[in-house]
Amino acid sequence: MQKRHSDKQRYFNEQVYTTEKYVIPFIQQEKNVEASLTVLEIGCGEGGNLKPFVNLGCTCVGMDLSQSKIDNGMKFYTGVSNIDLICRDVYDTPACFGRFDLLIIRDVIEHIHDQDRFLGFIKQFLNEGAVIFVAFPPWQNPFGGHQQMCRNKFLSVLPFFHLLPRFLYKGILKTFGENDATVKGLLEIKETGISIERFEKLCRNNQYDIRRRTLYFINPNYEVKFGLKPRETYKLLSCIPYLKNFYNTCGYYLITVSI
Repeated sequence: MQKRHSDKQRYFNEQVYTTEKYVIPFIQQEKNVEASLTVLEIGCGEGGNLKPFVNLGCTCVGMDLSQSKIDNGMKFYTGVSNIDLICRDVYDTPACFGRFDLLIIRDVIEHIHDQDRFLGFIKQFLNEGAVIFVAFPPWQNPFGGHQQMCRNKFLSVLPFFHLLPRFLYKGILKTFGENDATVKGLLEIKETGISIERFEKLCRNNQYDIRRRTLYFINPNYEVKFGLKPRETYKLLSCIPYLKNFYNTCGYYLITVSI
Protein backbone atom coordinates (compact mmCIF):
# COMPACT_ATOMS: atom_id res chain seq x y z
CA MET A 1 0.00 0.00 0.00
CA GLN A 2 2.71 2.45 1.06
CA LYS A 3 4.69 1.80 -2.12
CA ARG A 4 1.68 2.67 -4.26
CA HIS A 5 1.33 6.06 -2.59
CA SER A 6 5.04 6.77 -2.97
CA ASP A 7 4.91 6.16 -6.74
CA LYS A 8 3.63 9.59 -7.79
CA GLN A 9 3.21 8.75 -11.47
CA ARG A 10 1.17 5.67 -10.65
CA TYR A 11 -0.96 7.56 -8.15
CA PHE A 12 -1.50 10.35 -10.70
CA ASN A 13 -2.59 7.85 -13.35
CA GLU A 14 -4.99 6.15 -10.94
CA GLN A 15 -6.68 9.47 -10.23
CA VAL A 16 -6.94 10.21 -13.95
CA TYR A 17 -8.56 6.83 -14.60
CA THR A 18 -11.18 7.06 -11.85
CA THR A 19 -12.10 10.67 -12.55
CA GLU A 20 -12.50 10.00 -16.25
CA LYS A 21 -14.53 6.81 -15.82
CA TYR A 22 -16.65 7.60 -12.75
CA VAL A 23 -16.39 11.19 -11.49
CA ILE A 24 -17.13 13.02 -14.74
CA PRO A 25 -20.15 10.84 -15.63
CA PHE A 26 -21.49 11.47 -12.11
CA ILE A 27 -21.07 15.25 -12.51
CA GLN A 28 -22.60 15.14 -15.99
CA GLN A 29 -25.91 14.18 -14.44
CA GLU A 30 -26.23 17.73 -13.09
CA LYS A 31 -23.66 19.83 -14.95
CA ASN A 32 -22.53 19.60 -18.55
CA VAL A 33 -18.76 19.09 -18.54
CA GLU A 34 -17.44 20.96 -21.58
CA ALA A 35 -14.54 23.17 -22.59
CA SER A 36 -16.20 26.36 -21.30
CA LEU A 37 -16.20 25.05 -17.72
CA THR A 38 -13.92 26.60 -15.09
CA VAL A 39 -12.79 24.09 -12.46
CA LEU A 40 -11.15 24.49 -9.05
CA GLU A 41 -9.89 21.55 -7.01
CA ILE A 42 -9.03 22.07 -3.36
CA GLY A 43 -6.51 19.54 -2.09
CA CYS A 44 -5.42 18.64 -5.61
CA GLY A 45 -2.15 16.89 -4.74
CA GLU A 46 -0.31 16.34 -8.02
CA GLY A 47 -3.45 17.20 -10.00
CA GLY A 48 -4.45 13.80 -11.37
CA ASN A 49 -8.15 14.45 -10.82
CA LEU A 50 -7.93 17.52 -13.06
CA LYS A 51 -6.27 15.83 -16.05
CA PRO A 52 -9.53 14.62 -17.69
CA PHE A 53 -10.96 18.14 -17.39
CA VAL A 54 -7.78 19.61 -18.86
CA ASN A 55 -8.04 17.15 -21.76
CA LEU A 56 -11.58 18.38 -22.44
CA GLY A 57 -10.33 21.97 -22.67
CA CYS A 58 -11.63 23.21 -19.32
CA THR A 59 -9.75 25.99 -17.53
CA CYS A 60 -8.49 24.39 -14.33
CA VAL A 61 -6.87 25.50 -11.08
CA GLY A 62 -5.53 23.14 -8.44
CA MET A 63 -4.73 24.21 -4.88
CA ASP A 64 -2.82 22.23 -2.27
CA LEU A 65 -0.91 22.85 0.97
CA SER A 66 2.07 20.74 -0.13
CA GLN A 67 4.67 22.51 -2.25
CA SER A 68 6.32 19.20 -3.14
CA LYS A 69 3.04 17.83 -4.54
CA ILE A 70 2.51 21.00 -6.56
CA ASP A 71 6.07 20.78 -7.91
CA ASN A 72 5.55 17.15 -8.94
CA GLY A 73 2.24 18.04 -10.54
CA MET A 74 3.79 20.79 -12.62
CA LYS A 75 6.15 18.19 -14.09
CA PHE A 76 3.16 16.14 -15.25
CA TYR A 77 1.68 19.24 -16.92
CA THR A 78 4.76 20.59 -18.65
CA GLY A 79 3.69 22.62 -21.67
CA VAL A 80 -0.02 22.54 -20.77
CA SER A 81 -1.58 26.02 -20.72
CA ASN A 82 -5.09 25.52 -19.35
CA ILE A 83 -4.12 24.51 -15.82
CA ASP A 84 -2.51 26.33 -12.91
CA LEU A 85 -1.32 24.51 -9.77
CA ILE A 86 -0.67 26.63 -6.69
CA CYS A 87 0.52 25.96 -3.15
CA ARG A 88 -1.82 27.87 -0.86
CA ASP A 89 -4.02 27.52 2.19
CA VAL A 90 -7.62 28.00 1.06
CA TYR A 91 -8.23 30.29 4.04
CA ASP A 92 -5.44 32.61 2.85
CA THR A 93 -7.09 32.94 -0.55
CA PRO A 94 -8.92 36.24 -1.14
CA ALA A 95 -12.38 36.37 -2.68
CA CYS A 96 -10.92 38.14 -5.73
CA PHE A 97 -9.00 34.92 -6.50
CA GLY A 98 -11.79 33.94 -8.87
CA ARG A 99 -15.09 32.12 -9.22
CA PHE A 100 -15.63 28.73 -10.78
CA ASP A 101 -18.36 26.59 -12.32
CA LEU A 102 -17.21 23.39 -10.66
CA LEU A 103 -15.45 22.84 -7.35
CA ILE A 104 -13.86 19.43 -6.65
CA ILE A 105 -13.22 18.15 -3.13
CA ARG A 106 -12.29 14.51 -3.63
CA ASP A 107 -10.95 12.45 -0.71
CA VAL A 108 -10.07 15.68 1.08
CA ILE A 109 -12.86 16.76 3.42
CA GLU A 110 -12.08 13.91 5.83
CA HIS A 111 -8.68 15.59 6.40
CA ILE A 112 -10.00 19.09 7.09
CA HIS A 113 -10.36 20.58 10.55
CA ASP A 114 -13.56 22.59 11.18
CA GLN A 115 -15.45 21.27 8.17
CA ASP A 116 -18.39 23.51 9.04
CA ARG A 117 -16.28 26.63 8.53
CA PHE A 118 -14.75 25.18 5.36
CA LEU A 119 -18.08 24.51 3.65
CA GLY A 120 -19.21 28.04 4.38
CA PHE A 121 -15.94 29.64 3.29
CA ILE A 122 -15.73 28.05 -0.15
CA LYS A 123 -18.98 29.65 -1.33
CA GLN A 124 -16.99 32.73 -2.32
CA PHE A 125 -15.34 30.72 -5.12
CA LEU A 126 -18.60 29.68 -6.80
CA ASN A 127 -20.18 31.15 -9.90
CA GLU A 128 -23.95 31.31 -10.04
CA GLY A 129 -25.24 27.83 -10.78
CA ALA A 130 -21.96 26.19 -9.79
CA VAL A 131 -21.84 22.64 -8.43
CA ILE A 132 -19.51 21.08 -5.89
CA PHE A 133 -18.40 17.47 -6.23
CA VAL A 134 -17.47 15.89 -2.91
CA ALA A 135 -16.23 12.34 -2.37
CA PHE A 136 -15.07 10.84 0.90
CA PRO A 137 -14.81 7.54 2.77
CA PRO A 138 -17.09 7.42 5.85
CA TRP A 139 -14.95 7.30 8.99
CA GLN A 140 -16.37 4.05 10.36
CA ASN A 141 -15.82 1.97 7.21
CA PRO A 142 -13.19 -0.81 7.42
CA PHE A 143 -10.37 1.46 6.19
CA GLY A 144 -11.83 4.86 7.03
CA GLY A 145 -8.76 5.61 9.16
CA HIS A 146 -6.49 5.49 6.09
CA GLN A 147 -4.50 2.76 7.82
CA GLN A 148 -3.52 1.52 4.37
CA MET A 149 -0.80 4.17 4.69
CA CYS A 150 0.90 2.15 7.42
CA ARG A 151 4.34 0.82 6.59
CA ASN A 152 3.65 -2.36 8.51
CA LYS A 153 2.00 -4.80 6.09
CA PHE A 154 -0.25 -6.34 8.72
CA LEU A 155 -1.61 -3.01 9.93
CA SER A 156 -2.09 -1.74 6.38
CA VAL A 157 -4.72 -4.44 5.75
CA LEU A 158 -6.22 -4.61 9.25
CA PRO A 159 -9.82 -3.33 9.13
CA PHE A 160 -11.61 -1.27 11.78
CA PHE A 161 -8.76 -0.95 14.28
CA HIS A 162 -8.78 2.82 13.75
CA LEU A 163 -12.06 2.84 15.71
CA LEU A 164 -10.30 1.85 18.93
CA PRO A 165 -9.88 4.50 21.63
CA ARG A 166 -7.11 6.92 20.78
CA PHE A 167 -4.62 5.62 23.36
CA LEU A 168 -5.03 2.01 22.17
CA TYR A 169 -4.84 3.00 18.51
CA LYS A 170 -1.67 5.01 19.11
CA GLY A 171 -0.17 2.21 21.16
CA ILE A 172 -0.74 -0.37 18.41
CA LEU A 173 0.77 1.92 15.78
CA LYS A 174 3.85 2.45 17.94
CA THR A 175 4.17 -1.23 18.86
CA PHE A 176 4.18 -2.25 15.20
CA GLY A 177 6.94 0.24 14.38
CA GLU A 178 5.13 3.09 12.65
CA ASN A 179 7.24 6.25 12.64
CA ASP A 180 6.23 9.46 14.39
CA ALA A 181 5.10 11.18 11.17
CA THR A 182 2.77 8.32 10.24
CA VAL A 183 1.36 8.09 13.76
CA LYS A 184 0.75 11.83 13.87
CA GLY A 185 -0.97 11.79 10.48
CA LEU A 186 -3.23 8.87 11.34
CA LEU A 187 -4.19 10.36 14.70
CA GLU A 188 -5.06 13.60 12.96
CA ILE A 189 -7.38 11.72 10.59
CA LYS A 190 -8.99 10.16 13.66
CA GLU A 191 -9.87 13.72 14.72
CA THR A 192 -11.15 14.87 11.31
CA GLY A 193 -12.80 11.72 9.92
CA ILE A 194 -16.39 12.37 8.88
CA SER A 195 -19.55 10.28 8.77
CA ILE A 196 -22.30 10.38 6.15
CA GLU A 197 -24.73 11.91 8.64
CA ARG A 198 -22.31 14.61 9.73
CA PHE A 199 -21.50 15.64 6.17
CA GLU A 200 -25.16 15.89 5.25
CA LYS A 201 -25.92 17.87 8.41
CA LEU A 202 -23.10 20.30 7.58
CA CYS A 203 -24.56 20.74 4.10
CA ARG A 204 -27.91 21.69 5.61
CA ASN A 205 -26.28 24.02 8.14
CA ASN A 206 -24.50 25.86 5.33
CA GLN A 207 -27.54 26.09 3.05
CA TYR A 208 -26.47 23.55 0.43
CA ASP A 209 -28.86 21.36 -1.49
CA ILE A 210 -27.74 17.77 -2.07
CA ARG A 211 -28.60 17.32 -5.73
CA ARG A 212 -27.27 13.80 -6.09
CA ARG A 213 -25.84 11.16 -3.78
CA THR A 214 -24.42 7.73 -4.49
CA LEU A 215 -23.03 5.51 -1.75
CA TYR A 216 -20.66 2.74 -2.74
CA PHE A 217 -20.18 -0.65 -1.13
CA ILE A 218 -17.07 -0.96 -3.31
CA ASN A 219 -15.32 2.37 -3.89
CA PRO A 220 -14.73 3.31 -7.58
CA ASN A 221 -11.09 3.91 -6.58
CA TYR A 222 -10.74 0.18 -5.94
CA GLU A 223 -11.09 -0.77 -9.61
CA VAL A 224 -7.73 0.57 -10.67
CA LYS A 225 -6.09 -0.06 -7.29
CA PHE A 226 -7.23 -3.61 -6.59
CA GLY A 227 -9.08 -4.82 -9.68
CA LEU A 228 -12.45 -4.75 -7.87
CA LYS A 229 -15.52 -3.68 -9.81
CA PRO A 230 -17.28 -0.71 -8.15
CA ARG A 231 -20.63 -1.54 -6.66
CA GLU A 232 -23.28 0.88 -5.45
CA THR A 233 -24.92 0.09 -2.13
CA TYR A 234 -28.50 -1.17 -2.30
CA LYS A 235 -30.92 1.69 -1.66
CA LEU A 236 -32.39 0.04 1.43
CA LEU A 237 -28.94 -0.37 2.97
CA SER A 238 -28.12 3.25 2.10
CA CYS A 239 -30.92 4.41 4.38
CA ILE A 240 -29.97 2.70 7.63
CA PRO A 241 -28.85 5.41 10.07
CA TYR A 242 -25.32 5.17 11.50
CA LEU A 243 -24.73 1.54 10.47
CA LYS A 244 -24.39 2.56 6.82
CA ASN A 245 -21.06 4.16 7.68
CA PHE A 246 -19.59 0.73 8.44
CA TYR A 247 -20.21 -0.90 5.04
CA ASN A 248 -20.09 2.03 2.62
CA THR A 249 -16.53 2.65 1.51
CA CYS A 250 -17.24 5.89 -0.34
CA GLY A 251 -19.86 8.54 -0.91
CA TYR A 252 -20.19 10.67 -4.06
CA TYR A 253 -22.13 13.93 -3.71
CA LEU A 254 -23.11 16.85 -5.91
CA ILE A 255 -24.18 19.86 -3.89
CA THR A 256 -25.26 23.37 -4.82
CA VAL A 257 -25.95 26.53 -2.87
CA SER A 258 -29.61 26.69 -1.88
CA ILE A 259 -31.59 29.35 -3.72
